[in-house]
Amino acid sequence: MFEQAFRNIDDILWKEAGCTTELDYTEQTSWLLFLKYLDGLEQDRATEAALRNRPHVPILEPRFQWDAWAAPRDASGRIDHHRAMTGDDLRDFVNRDLFPYLHGFKAKAAGPATIEYKIGEIFGELKNKITSGYNLREIIDIIDGLRFRSQAERHELSALYEDKIQRMGNAGRNGGEYYTPRPLIRAIVRVVDPRVGERVYDGACGSAGFLCEAFDHMRTASGKALTTDDARTLQERTFLGKEKKSLAYVIGIMNLILHGIEAPNILHTNTLSENLADIQDSDRVHVVLANPPFGGKERKEVQQNFPIRTGETAFLFLQHFIRMLKAGGRAGVVIKNTFLSNTDNASVSLRRLLLESCNLHTVLDCPSGTFQGAGVKTVVLFFEKGAPTRQVWYYRLDPGRNLGKTNPLNDDDLAEFLALQPTRADSDRSWTVDAAAIDRDTWDLSVKNPNNGDPVAHRSPREILDQIAALDAEAAQVLARIRGLV
Repeated sequence: MFEQAFRNIDDILWKEAGCTTELDYTEQTSWLLFLKYLDGLEQDRATEAALRNRPHVPILEPRFQWDAWAAPRDASGRIDHHRAMTGDDLRDFVNRDLFPYLHGFKAKAAGPATIEYKIGEIFGELKNKITSGYNLREIIDIIDGLRFRSQAERHELSALYEDKIQRMGNAGRNGGEYYTPRPLIRAIVRVVDPRVGERVYDGACGSAGFLCEAFDHMRTASGKALTTDDARTLQERTFLGKEKKSLAYVIGIMNLILHGIEAPNILHTNTLSENLADIQDSDRVHVVLANPPFGGKERKEVQQNFPIRTGETAFLFLQHFIRMLKAGGRAGVVIKNTFLSNTDNASVSLRRLLLESCNLHTVLDCPSGTFQGAGVKTVVLFFEKGAPTRQVWYYRLDPGRNLGKTNPLNDDDLAEFLALQPTRADSDRSWTVDAAAIDRDTWDLSVKNPNNGDPVAHRSPREILDQIAALDAEAAQVLARIRGLV
């Protein structure tokens, strides 16, 4: 049901001049799904209030509720197309009345962790790109037919929504920033193992994949049904995300809602604009799960917020994550593999900070093609804050094939890593390095498999330059001898 509905919606959006990419398709589907979800939430709240014999105050005024403007019904329960707006009337109502009204919720919400605040944020960031009111009516009719009240329905819809996010990432442009392969996320979550009662944080949450997988893991890890208190803890006091980009922010909220978080605590903000010195003990978290953007360059005024100043976005995020962890807190963070060996002052200082303030116990080396559409190689750093590193266990992931859009990473590819990681056992693909053996001048953490993974060791830029200079000198001597013979 859901899969065919999404296909039909995409077919309609394909005809829209204002919707040209998978990003647009996902964005426009998201705000309509959100309003349909909100209608269901209103019904649930009204039912709960009636059962408790309490008055119910609707979130939305009557004329802006779904069954007033989107799906007015006749006596038989079907959409009454004599009363339902369409064409220019529908488009103009959405653009001139509905969106401004919903945006106004941000100013009057009790706080950012409320559904009212999320409504205001979403409809302040997006605009309706469906220029034809007739196309909009077709899409509304499709979405009105969807039901995602039960856990099974939500699970199916969330899986399809994840698929839309993946296709959006594969479509290129900046969509790839919002999508991390779910098998990799699941593996990271399993290693870090967040538990009910711990606060879980992603300061660059994108489409909220890490938070969604952490929620699923924490609900089921014990193998027992959650208590009412545990369920409330997961809903209200566990997850915190921050996201800078408008579209990713909206998609992240919708993704968490479909996974079962009613009012996702995601803030629309630039995490790196926060001064590290302002982070207090009460702000700190037990778990960090993240794939911060890499390759970006931050402005000088942003760099002033960090003790180790660099324009590399991912390096600033890593400092932020270390600071945000409580003593004993755990993290799984994706970063470019060049972080392990770069010789610039910021990279060296950051590796030293990581090794001296945290136990970097595991480095997962990911193959090229792990991130579809991104040409960089990455590693995952697993660390605990509060004690220096004694040993680093490396695992080189090798699926035995070239990864790409048609041949992506899957859960089976990570099975051996997950089997070996708890004991950090050595194998052909894994090995252990004592922290005492790490060079105290460079703090180099390069992936160098002593078994059979690295037949040729990668040299540093300085070593390459030194060899070039030596070869030049040798060539000059040969030329001098030749001239002496002539």
